[in-house]
Amino acid sequence: MRLRALLETDALGLRLLGGADELDRTVRGVMTTDLRDPSRYLSGGELVLTGLAWRHTPEDSEPFVRILASAGVVGLAAGEAELGSVPVDLVEACERHRLPLFSVTESVAFATITEHVVRQVSGERAGDLAAVVDRHRRLMTSGPAGGGPEVVLDLLTSDLDLHAWVLSPIGRQVAGSDTPLPAGVGPALAAEHLAASRTGRRSPHRVMLGGTAYSLFPIRTSGKGPERIAGTAASRDVRESVLSDWLLAVEADAGDWPAARLDLLQGVTQLIAVERDRRDSARTVRRRLAQEVLELVQAGAAPSEIAARLRVAAPVLLPGLGAAPHWQVVVARVEWDGGAVDNGPAAQALLEEILVDPTVPADSMASAAEPADRIAVAYSGEEAIALVPLPAVAADHPLEDGADGSPGLHAESLLAAVQAPLSGGLADDGRLTLGVSAPVHSAEGLRGALEEARHARRVAAARPGRVAAAGHHELASHVLLLPFVPDDVRRAFTARLLDPLRDYDRRHRAELIPTLEAFLDSDGSWTRCATRLHLHVNTLRYRVGRIEQLTGRDLSRLEDKLDFFLALRMS
Repeated sequence: MRLRALLETDALGLRLLGGADELDRTVRGVMTTDLRDPSRYLSGGELVLTGLAWRHTPEDSEPFVRILASAGVVGLAAGEAELGSVPVDLVEACERHRLPLFSVTESVAFATITEHVVRQVSGERAGDLAAVVDRHRRLMTSGPAGGGPEVVLDLLTSDLDLHAWVLSPIGRQVAGSDTPLPAGVGPALAAEHLAASRTGRRSPHRVMLGGTAYSLFPIRTSGKGPERIAGTAASRDVRESVLSDWLLAVEADAGDWPAARLDLLQGVTQLIAVERDRRDSARTVRRRLAQEVLELVQAGAAPSEIAARLRVAAPVLLPGLGAAPHWQVVVARVEWDGGAVDNGPAAQALLEEILVDPTVPADSMASAAEPADRIAVAYSGEEAIALVPLPAVAADHPLEDGADGSPGLHAESLLAAVQAPLSGGLADDGRLTLGVSAPVHSAEGLRGALEEARHARRVAAARPGRVAAAGHHELASHVLLLPFVPDDVRRAFTARLLDPLRDYDRRHRAELIPTLEAFLDSDGSWTRCATRLHLHVNTLRYRVGRIEQLTGRDLSRLEDKLDFFLALRMS
């Protein structure tokens, strides 16, 4: 389609600001971006949509427009919502580079323009798929009536007899046709896709599994954390996003497809990328809550302040449950050899995916019950840090029940779910390491849980393999007796056990620490300990009960007594 046709479509809210002589340029695609340099995502022929967030001073316009013109962009459409009107410096820069410039009224969403362009371009190229493109508007509709990407995938099945699925980097089915993929096929397809992406093979990637042919189309993202770009060009450095991008798997061999059909499937991936952007925007609140709690914990804030933030977070992460949950901390780090790659945002998106239970059936992404929506992940430096709520039913959760029967996430389960598919994307120059803390029962234990998860991740980093994980069980007492264990690991151990008691003593003058020391010195004898402390036995039982409640330990168990003994000696 031509730029002139877009200008003549009143529903798009476009007003020409310059480039009237260039309106016969052909539009081959559309991209939304607010990056200062989006060249890595451009392949030529695009209409670029921008909200102008990249413009901080008038001097920013010239280099931005120069980059677009050099990449072969056919036109630029700037939204009026950010600045009220398109600045003069941008108009002049576009005139110098002969780049047609449009303004977009605040009442028109970029998604509307994206949808229109993709529909028109694909419709002109693929007559046999026109029905799908004409009806894909439902993909952009929020709420249960819209159906999300399930609608487009169902239309591919009903109109073209193409079965397709949207898969996560570890092969979880995010959306799909009414027939689910056979067990194990999703992770295997994800592994093939990641390996092909790392070698630079041109998509779609064609693979055979169990005698069935599949074609894999990447769903491009920006590789810069929660922002997603509905573009079709590959990133300059694929490592920035390879572990967090989704893929579209089609049960067919695309090797003999005409170019028109391939172009339309690329258009479908653009629409799914827009939907992912919408879903990521909805996660902003959860990410912000996680970041706030993380900053408070790292800054050594008072437990009461952390608890207040958690009371705000609990209804968002666990709507309808009412009671405040227990919490667990998971730390992840992605590292690459010999390259300056911003790993924090990529690790954040990846950890959000990893912590979705793969045994949970895939719902429509338009559904509020999307499992990933209950995971709050922040990042600090190159570490992604997840605050995972564990409701009372966690012990019955398939992913949250370890071999030892204890509730909560377990490093072994996470490793089993991600090791095979992600190894291909990490290739021979990347590593993913995960650390999992023990569950904590209150805000007082979060600092120790964070340190514990970080140290567990360091334990995992010392192991071979492209993907490694370690849990809190591997920081047990007998390990701490070894002289080569770092001091910071010892500090993490004592902080997790004793900080909740110290904080409680500081607030209530309850003398829980002296009571614990006397109880252990009395070999757990209630009578001897009560006599030593000049307390009634019932008062002693109350204090010991409070110790157990705050720490989640049982002082009738030898293992827990030993842990407390070591923590007190090392503190």
